[in-house]
Amino acid sequence: MKSPPNLRLQRTALRAAAEPPGRWAVRFYTEVIGLDVLREFPGIAFLQVARGHGGHTQTVGLFDASLPDPFGARRGRVEHAATSLHHFALEIDQRDYQDELQRLQALGVELTTFEHRWCHWRSIYVKDPEGNVVELVCFDESVR
Repeated sequence: MKSPPNLRLQRTALRAAAEPPGRWAVRFYTEVIGLDVLREFPGIAFLQVARGHGGHTQTVGLFDASLPDPFGARRGRVEHAATSLHHFALEIDQRDYQDELQRLQALGVELTTFEHRWCHWRSIYVKDPEGNVVELVCFDESVR
């Protein structure tokens, strides 16, 4: 079965440690990754990634770990080793790759890079304070 023709990724939602509501996460994603706070509610922050499709905004949602999921389940403590999240990726322009790499290195953020030759992607991987891996990826025809 094919997905709907206009299916797009709108949000990635992460559970944040229960310090007032994941302030470390808001600081990391605004100061290190460079996202803007779109809106905050008690225990929830929505950070803007980009303009989306059909009036939606692409976001990263940070949810206090004590909040239930959409089905009402409470999952308890956030434990990186027990999560099913491998990583998530944010696209950057190829022209910004070197500047972003140098900026992140200057911040002292733990990072690694990789070239995905099969698809011409150049990636920077960083870890947030919770241990989630964020990929900043660009298309680069020279990657072979």
